This record gives sequence, structure tokens and C-alpha cells, in this order.
Amino acid sequence: MEQVNDSSRFSVSQDELFHNAEEDINKGKPRMKYYNEDGTRMFVSKNLEIERRRRDKLHSRLCTLRSIMLKESIIQDAITYVKKLQDEVNSLTQELQALEAKENLERKIDEVSGAEEMKKWGIQEEIRVEKTDGTKLWIKMIIEKKRGRFNKLMEIMNDLCIEMTDISFTTIKGAYMITTCLKNMGGEPFDVDQAKYWLQDIIKMI
Repeated sequence: MEQVNDSSRFSVSQDELFHNAEEDINKGKPRMKYYNEDGTRMFVSKNLEIERRRRDKLHSRLCTLRSIMLKESIIQDAITYVKKLQDEVNSLTQELQALEAKENLERKIDEVSGAEEMKKWGIQEEIRVEKTDGTKLWIKMIIEKKRGRFNKLMEIMNDLCIEMTDISFTTIKGAYMITTCLKNMGGEPFDVDQAKYWLQDIIKMI
């Protein structure tokens, strides 16, 4: 019996020896962590877990960087687009100013040439007003030729509720000769002298 007990003690000592030897071998290796996911058992190295966290952190930083770069790109595109619009506005403004300057120059040339031509031929501005019936006047005007002058006359007459009929319009020697009949759309009769007076004022305005 004593021999059996000695053998058993010797056997246990061997198991302990092997266990201690295995611990010594694994002592320098990374620890293993136990996880239970979806009912399965896994042993994951601590270094692998650290690496996974490091990659997740790096991925998060990359996503943040992409988001910042995207916002900066959108802002830069908006700035570029606004600058392009400003350049177009400036270009169109310059073109408009050039056209206005050209039109003003042409208008002045027309006015000078019209006045000079009238003077050359001894033509003077004239307004004649005659009464035809109770509500109508016949008028004849010789006025200096200016760009857009006749259209302005028509607009003013329309604003005053005065109808122009039987219009004759010709250009002679730097002047416009206009004959027409005027009718008060309000039905009231015209006074010849008053009509001639306000026609002279209108011609001065245009």
C-alpha cells in the first residue's frame, strides 16, 4: 500500500511539474482574453485587441478629416462661384457703361448736327395751333431733331389723356415736322392759347 501511495505522489508531482513548465513557457507571450459572442467561445490576443482599437481610432480620424476637407471644398467652390458672378457683373457693368456712353455721344452728335443743319437752312422751331371744332385742335410743329423726341411727345400726350390722330411725321433739314389733331379724351373743349402754351413747355422738356 505504501508503494502505491508513493507512486501516486510521484505522479501528481509530475503533473505539477508539467503545469509549471507550461506556465514558464507561456510567461513571455501576450495574454489571451476570453470573449463569448453569439454563443461561441473565442480567445483573442491582447495585442490584437489593441491593434483593432488603434485601427478604429485611425478610421474615425480619417472620416473626420474627410468631412472637414469636404466642407472646405464646398466653401471654396462657393467662393469661386461668387467671384465668377462678381466678375460677370463687373464685365456687364462695363459693357453697359460703354453702351450708355456711346448712346450719349451719338445723341449729342445728332443734336449738334440737327441744330447746325437747321441754322444752316434758316429753319426755326415753330408751333401752330388751330381749332377745328368744339373738342379738337389741329397743330403743326417744327422742332429740332433729337433722338427719341417724338416718342416722348407721344408718351406725355397719353399721360395727359390727349389723343393724337391723323399724325404726319417727316424729317427735314435737321428738324421734325409734325402735324396732328388733338382730342381731349375727357370731352372738355381746348383753349387755343392755353394749348399752345403747354405744348411749348412740353417741347422744352423733351
